[in-house]
Amino acid sequence: MSIAARVHLIAAARPNFMKVAPLWHALAAAPDFSPAIVHTGQHYDAAMSDDIFADLRLPAPDHHLGVGSGSHAEQTGGVMIAYEKVALADRPDWLIVVGDVNSTAACAMVGAKLRIPTVHLEAGLRSSDRDMPEEINRLITDVIADVLWTPSPDGDENLLREGIPAERITRVGNIMMDSYELVRPAIAACTWPSELGVVPGGYGVVTLHRPSNVDDPAQLAGLVAALVEAQKRLPLVFPVHPRTRQRLEATGLMALLEAAGVKLVGPAPYIRFMALVSGAAAIVTDSGGIQEETTYLGIPCLTLRDNTERPITISQGTSRLLRAETLVATLEAALAEPRSARKRPEYWDGNTAARCVADLRRRRDARMCLAAE
Repeated sequence: MSIAARVHLIAAARPNFMKVAPLWHALAAAPDFSPAIVHTGQHYDAAMSDDIFADLRLPAPDHHLGVGSGSHAEQTGGVMIAYEKVALADRPDWLIVVGDVNSTAACAMVGAKLRIPTVHLEAGLRSSDRDMPEEINRLITDVIADVLWTPSPDGDENLLREGIPAERITRVGNIMMDSYELVRPAIAACTWPSELGVVPGGYGVVTLHRPSNVDDPAQLAGLVAALVEAQKRLPLVFPVHPRTRQRLEATGLMALLEAAGVKLVGPAPYIRFMALVSGAAAIVTDSGGIQEETTYLGIPCLTLRDNTERPITISQGTSRLLRAETLVATLEAALAEPRSARKRPEYWDGNTAARCVADLRRRRDARMCLAAE
């Protein structure tokens, strides 16, 4: 009997946990694979990490690098140093990195230099904005990864245009939908929204964390002013990211939101957060993943960004780009429209993890045949 292939799954930040979970479950159920979770520690708050692991029925990480916060260079370098030691001691047959955080690029570079076959899940996304650190991480990772798993046709097109050979690309779909379906009954049963005093379809949800929105005091003040006005139209619940809370408190803007009646809560585990999102009339966000989840759920998504690496959520989904000064008008227009009848993008169906495992098995068998020749 052949030995199960060892697979390292890199998890670093909240969106990574959701992308890793369905793939871990699918690989763990396959007798020919042995998955191991490597948590880099980039998100170290319990609600951003441990609680989400529990929600998604993930085991404790096999390896925890404990890198924590720091500058981009400190995080990237720290992850490379720590993960190289892990990869040498527990060398995987395959390394899978997800998303576009610093840990994604860092572990991909370690895998490439150690000649470990490396896969990028959620490959090919492009904002064409190199002021975004995530764009740099995406470009680096896609160039050096051996296999590129894309979520949508624009991902394929971006990679081919950049000269990536077609045989390295497989469109597998959007694994965030798998995470939602994995725990959908628990989301439906969650009572947190009612505990917050909101009713289905009668509130909006806000998430903000990008440096371009929260690190500039003037930009943040404009966003807070827009949220105060939006609160008059639709009651808002704002799960506040730790970095965002620091900025709001340092600038005195938290008090303005509180005085306006915005419900300010802490970071929420996955099930509670998705229960809140799924009952919302609209979402105001600068997140990439939430653009996808709202498209899946048919909920208007007001994306506070100048660009997006997920344009399919605009062309086929429910996302619309805007700035603070147009937030209230865009919100009113979105609420006045009937729920979108647009189709979900192809392969956004809850079966992405199964396609990933099938592609990994096909590529593993091809490598074994080449080695035997």
